[in-house]
Order: sequence, then structure tokens, then C-alpha cells
Amino acid sequence: MSDIRKRKVKKGTTYQVRYPSKATKSGYAFKTFATLKEAREFVESGAHRANSSQSQSTRMTVAQAIEQWLDICEKEGREGRDPITKYTLQHYRHRAEIMKRYEWSVLLSELTAPDIIAFRSWLLVNCASRDQARKVLSSFHSVIKEMTQRGLMASNVASGISIRADSRYDEPVAIPSTEEVHALLAAADRLSQSENKQIAKAWRRYRPMLYLAADSGMRPQEYLVVARSGLHDGGIEVTRAIERPGTKLSVPKTQAGRRFIPLSPHVYDMVTEYIEEHSSNNRHDLIFPTATGHWQSIDNWRNRAFSVACREAGLVKLVQSGAKAKEKPAYTPYALRHFYASMLIESRMNLKRIQTLMGHRNIETTLNTYGHLIEKAENSAEERIGMLSRLNEKPCGKSVANFPQAAE
Repeated sequence: MSDIRKRKVKKGTTYQVRYPSKATKSGYAFKTFATLKEAREFVESGAHRANSSQSQSTRMTVAQAIEQWLDICEKEGREGRDPITKYTLQHYRHRAEIMKRYEWSVLLSELTAPDIIAFRSWLLVNCASRDQARKVLSSFHSVIKEMTQRGLMASNVASGISIRADSRYDEPVAIPSTEEVHALLAAADRLSQSENKQIAKAWRRYRPMLYLAADSGMRPQEYLVVARSGLHDGGIEVTRAIERPGTKLSVPKTQAGRRFIPLSPHVYDMVTEYIEEHSSNNRHDLIFPTATGHWQSIDNWRNRAFSVACREAGLVKLVQSGAKAKEKPAYTPYALRHFYASMLIESRMNLKRIQTLMGHRNIETTLNTYGHLIEKAENSAEERIGMLSRLNEKPCGKSVANFPQAAE
């Protein structure tokens, strides 16, 4: 609690502000002003709190700030969000160790933009990959932002210093064509009707899963645990996902992940029929439970189902492994999500609606991932005509070239 004290000195009257400070043994610091108005303005502006916080930060090292950031992420949650999961915490701790491995030559309060740039250069040389360097620097941005918001730094000196995610070596996401998806679904049809009873039984479940994945654009960690109660009104409601490493159910990573996705009538009917005819009651309300009533792991789904369907459909590629070429599936389960997005874009759907259906928290994610497809769709639909010709089908006036000449 701060207070203002009136002091009489030889030169006249002054006003002293006493405010809490952890930087002093007494727990208080003092600042003197010539007028009561200046003292009150100092208190009302909150400057005394900033001074106190900055006093604390003068002794804080960068390593201590990183540890405090980790503690905030784990126990409080950053910027009003929920605390991070144990899986995410493991990743953050790994990044924190890399941050602390750098030889910081100044205290937290003394950091400048050139210090951050030097740290970025060190990351690009010492990290295992450019992508890892980018993620570590992103987490360090989070550290600086948190310390700034808590008044432990005067400003965010890391602002604008980043490592671009894109590179001239990056390749666009692999998206199967409409024909390839048809071939994949036809393969699921054949496998579900196999003369081998064990294969047919397995694909009685895998087939509607594959159709649902292609028709909804859900992430694998979402459709593997989709709830029976979520299937209603001609669509599917996404309310949960598998939390990495796969041992726990959780809500989607962001609020935007909660969404309702309309389904094609035949896919809706296929999933409904599976629930009524084959899905067993289970405590997780899963549409596609295993024999034990648990959800299927993403690895099992990829290896035992999706990869098998790819091979059955002839969607394979040769990958060089040493001196030998090995045959592998041409796509991963996530490719069906990219296919779904490409169909939305091709149909000229509103970009905001695409963001909602994809469950992206930020429109930037949609643009960064599928920007090349959006541009391609726009170019293909673009009429090769002049700009003025696009303004209106009915011109606002006749060309002067068409006016009759005035009588002489």
C-alpha cells in the first residue's frame, strides 16, 4: 500500500511517496516531489508499481526468467489460458534447456534487440534443425512477452525478431486428388467385403472411419475418439481429441477446435448404421471403440488401416533407403484433412467459414497452410479481362466514341 507524506525542509515543503518494494530490506522505497499534484500523479499512474517491478528485474537473470515462465505455463496458464498439458510441458522444458544453454552476458533488464539477434544466430548454428531453432525462438518470445506484461521488463525487446517458417526448400502439403480419394474409398469398400473374415471384420470399422475422415476434414486425433452423441442433425460435433502421447482424452487444443461439421447424407447414414449395428456400449461413448472399449491409437490406425488402404488403392511411392528403394504409402492420414480443405477452397467457400470448419484458431493458420491453393483457385476463376470491364455489366455511360458527332 502506497501513501503520500508531507515533509517540511529548509527549502520549503515536499511530498514523499512511500511504496512497496522488494528491492529494499525495509520492504519500501521512497520518491520525493515538489508538489502534492506530482506525488498524486505518480501514485495514480501506477509508476510506483513499475519502479518496484523494475527493481526486482534488475537482479533477475535470463535463466531465472525462463524458469519463472515455465512455472507460469504449468501452474497458471499464459494470458488467461488453461495451464499447458504434461506433454506440452515436456517440449517447453526441452526448449528452456536450449535457451539456458546460451551464454547470456547481461541480466534480463539489460537485454536489447542486438542481444536477441545474437541469440537467434546462435540458435541457427547450434540447433538440430531450422524448425527447432524457430520453435525455441518462439518460446523465448513468449518468455519476454510474459516478463514485459508482468512489469519485469520495460519493453518487449524481442519484437520483430523471428525465424521465418517458410523456406525455399519447403514443399507444399501433399494433397491427394479427387480420383485418388475415390480409389482409397473404393479400396476400403473391397477390404470390407474380403473373403478373409478377419480382414472383413476389421474393415467393417475402418471403412466408416475412412469415409468420415475424408468427408469431415477432422484431425485423426479427433475422429478416432468422436462421440456417438456428437452425431446428430446431419453432421458431427467435435468436442474432444486424443491428448499426446495418446493415453488421455482432452478437449480440442483451442476453443476453435470445438465445431459442428455437416456430413454428406450417405456418410452420415453409414456412420449411423455402424453405431446401430456394430458399435458396442463403452464408457467413453466412442463411435469406433476397440474390442476392449478403448480408443484406437493413431499409430495403429495409420499402420493397420490407412496404409493398408493406400497399398490396396495403389497409392504408394518408392523411397530410397540406403542402397535399396522401399515402397511406402504415398500419403498419411492427415492428407485427407488437406483434401477436405482443398475441396472447400475449390468450391469458393468464404474464407472465414473454411477457418471454422477446419478448426483453426487464427485465420493466419488457414492462409499459411492453404494460401497456395487459395491463390490457385482465384487465378483459375479469374476472367482475363480489363479491370474496368469487371466494374459492372451495365456501364455507367456510353463511350464518347459512340456518341454522334455534333452538327456543324
